[in-house]
Amino acid sequence: MKKAAAPDRKVIVFQLSGKEYSISVEQVTAIEKMQHITRVPNVPAFIKGVINLRGVIIPIIDLKRRFDLGDADYTHSTRIIIVSFNELEVGFIVDSANDVLDIPESAIEPRPDSVGTSEAEYINGVANLESRLLILLSMENILKTAILRNVDHGA
Repeated sequence: MKKAAAPDRKVIVFQLSGKEYSISVEQVTAIEKMQHITRVPNVPAFIKGVINLRGVIIPIIDLKRRFDLGDADYTHSTRIIIVSFNELEVGFIVDSANDVLDIPESAIEPRPDSVGTSEAEYINGVANLESRLLILLSMENILKTAILRNVDHGA
């Protein structure tokens, strides 16, 4: 009996500082154009503030800041990817988001040991697709901060 091939992993691909990253399509609830972000006092610098999206207050994280990649210049292609993880909705500011891909499980490799430490904890693995390398992100590690819960619940 042949073993069934693992299903492809469907991901949203986005860019940050010239690198391609991806997150699972199941976690993405919307991709929005850049909009006014209301600052929230006493939060880490990578939390840009909150937006009101169709009546829901959503904390916004600048992923460049979160990954220590410097400050972002917002352009017409800058997007906010709204993700849902463990009952928490949050937005990620990215340079652009323009691809949905099916990645075969066989193309996904574990995180390399040589990845720089500032970014390493956020990476689940790397997908090697012909001429592209996609970094697969770990939502759990990006979002593991009690401060986000405080921002989300207005504390």
